[in-house]
Amino acid sequence: MSTQLQITITEKAADKVREFLAAEDDAELTALRVAVQGGGCSGFQYALGFDTGAQDGDEVIEAHGVTVLIDPFSMPYLIGADIDFVDGLNGTGFSITNPNTMSGCGCGSSFQLKEGEEEGGEAATASAGGCSSCASA
Repeated sequence: MSTQLQITITEKAADKVREFLAAEDDAELTALRVAVQGGGCSGFQYALGFDTGAQDGDEVIEAHGVTVLIDPFSMPYLIGADIDFVDGLNGTGFSITNPNTMSGCGCGSSFQLKEGEEEGGEAATASAGGCSSCASA
């Protein structure tokens, strides 16, 4: 486990994590877990949820008064990523800007990872939500 900031979370996102944790009925939930899972129309999607604490092998990041947990499988795909909370015309929710992705779907719910190092790739942004409209596209 480490406290090195291999990924970042904005102060606005941390505020929302604290707000949502306070609204939970379970006082044992104390951390935000961020994971990468297979699925979505572009191949991968983010999963965010609350957890009671770190498990063996988890990366533990403390920032702006919140604890972020990342499992060993997901960590390589999230290095350098930034977690933010957006409230705008394109939706409201957590948003992840990730330099390890090469593209995302139209609705922003899933993404495709880079294969090896590619020059000139731009970080794609994906929200931590999902929709079924891209699955049929």
